[in-house]
Amino acid sequence: MNILGISAFYHDSAAALVRDGDIVAAAQEERFTRKKHDQDFPAHAVEYCLAAGVIGADELDHVVFYEKPFTKFERLLETYIAYAPRGFRQFMMGMPQWLRKKLHLPRQMDKALDGKFKGRYVFCEHHESHAASAFFPSPFAEAAIMTFDGVGEWATASYGAGRGNKIELTHEMHFPHSLGLLYSAFTYFTGFRVNSGEYKLMGLAPYGEPQYYDLIMEKLVDVKADGSLHLDMSYFPYCHGTVMTGRKFANLFGGPRRQPEQAITQREMDIAASIQKVTEEVVLRAARHVHKETQMKNLVLGGGVALNCVGNGRILREGPFENIWIQPAAGDAGAALGAALFVWHQLLGNERLCDRRDKQKASLLGPAYTDEEVRSFLDSVRADYEVYDEFDRLSGDVAGLIADEKVIGWFQGRMEFGPRALGNRSIIGDARSAKMQSVMNLKIKFRESFRPFAPCVLRDDVDEYFEMRPNADSPYMLLVAPVRGDKRLAEGEQMASLRGLKKLKCKRSVVPAITHVDYSARVQTVDRDRNPRLCALMSWFKDKTGCPVIINTSFNIRGEPIVCSPEHAYRCFMATNMDVLVMGNQLLYKDPVSYTHLRAHETSLHLVCRLLLE
Repeated sequence: MNILGISAFYHDSAAALVRDGDIVAAAQEERFTRKKHDQDFPAHAVEYCLAAGVIGADELDHVVFYEKPFTKFERLLETYIAYAPRGFRQFMMGMPQWLRKKLHLPRQMDKALDGKFKGRYVFCEHHESHAASAFFPSPFAEAAIMTFDGVGEWATASYGAGRGNKIELTHEMHFPHSLGLLYSAFTYFTGFRVNSGEYKLMGLAPYGEPQYYDLIMEKLVDVKADGSLHLDMSYFPYCHGTVMTGRKFANLFGGPRRQPEQAITQREMDIAASIQKVTEEVVLRAARHVHKETQMKNLVLGGGVALNCVGNGRILREGPFENIWIQPAAGDAGAALGAALFVWHQLLGNERLCDRRDKQKASLLGPAYTDEEVRSFLDSVRADYEVYDEFDRLSGDVAGLIADEKVIGWFQGRMEFGPRALGNRSIIGDARSAKMQSVMNLKIKFRESFRPFAPCVLRDDVDEYFEMRPNADSPYMLLVAPVRGDKRLAEGEQMASLRGLKKLKCKRSVVPAITHVDYSARVQTVDRDRNPRLCALMSWFKDKTGCPVIINTSFNIRGEPIVCSPEHAYRCFMATNMDVLVMGNQLLYKDPVSYTHLRAHETSLHLVCRLLLE
């Protein structure tokens, strides 16, 4: 039985195909259209999923949308009426899209499926889709469920439990009171883009001090013991306006919002630290309450707030649950997958088997390209490249290039589903390099210098470098852990006397490129089962250097989605200061004379000079 899940029209439209409970394919629309956070109907993602499943639209048994549009429309109308006439401008901006597209979803889906699907469309509730995406692929037979995001139909957070092939959400928090919208309001005020800059705010937080924490808790939000919250809406005009914060909010924080591209000041850093502390307090209170109510040892997380990996790390370390699992595509994209799994298990009553491994397939669910397809494209642009007959020899050579502080574009296998590059569409480098963070931020990614990079670490060695359990599993880069004390350097102690971005100048550990200024790291563990090619490369690197850790960041530049095809990868490679591009078994050097050949030429020249001198 084939079930297609779809999310669209808000943030990160996506499609996912589930066959008999098995996840066949999933992808975001942005990867095909090259529009970051594309929210249009995911026609290209639907086309890919059908191709990956080798089926036509007429072979689909169910098509399911991730939320109920009419319920959401009802909430919008009630909000407009409640704030009338102040919300008239927002009403006039939003209604055309609703009247043209969102209220005619069956017509949109019919068009994407060429009119060949003859079944009935199914509509899930928004937070049900998030909860299903978190529980059904998880490795747990039963688990507590928590979801936090901006807003769905009415719900902004929910909790409940999953058992076997069923989920039940028992409690909800409703709009306009929302942890996700609160965090987005601060994202907006500090000059970052809402729905895409939240991770920048999280990365900025360690440079500041939470000086505004008490002010936020006193004036803006009332946080209850169970993690529910109530916002003072006089500070937040998003119900009736086109902005997230207004004059009253600005007065509270001593001046207007930072404009995008303006210099980041200590105020923004302190605000970031403060709202991050509030967020962590909310999710920790919620986790403790949910544990008390459910008495379960496992927890699964979904919704956009679950991408706050700092908060996730605190739940795991300080919370009452023994194990947690987080949907790697925790936002609306992952809800397309959740909706499809919800139909298979919950509505159709099909069995769900657990074998202690998650069913997410390392989240490598997007398109893959053969070596023949890669070479065909490279030949079409007359690129100079080398072909390796053996991947083992290729990974050994690339490991040597990383050790020489070369920056590598790494393009292998199936593309990742979700916002993180997990080793198949990645830019990688040497975590031991003191200069690599600034080089990759400014010359490769073209983004803010303060942004931290995440490490990949061989799973067998994770506890040697990070304060985590031996062989701990963190394959999706969704948990933050401290770098071990014995890997830190005395030089880092100087940071206590420094403020703001000056902390970047201190070499903090033996792997400085991935050690944030608070000694934390967003850890991804790598093993041979989930990603054999990346594991082979890292094993070679460890053999050559003794270090099992490398830098891993997404293969894109600022403002663009992660690359999908060989063409996207090649164009990104040529537009940046990356040194090497590896696509499948093909290797390209930025310099027309390859690094290997250059070294051979230098050796030959040295021998000639010696003979002449003799």
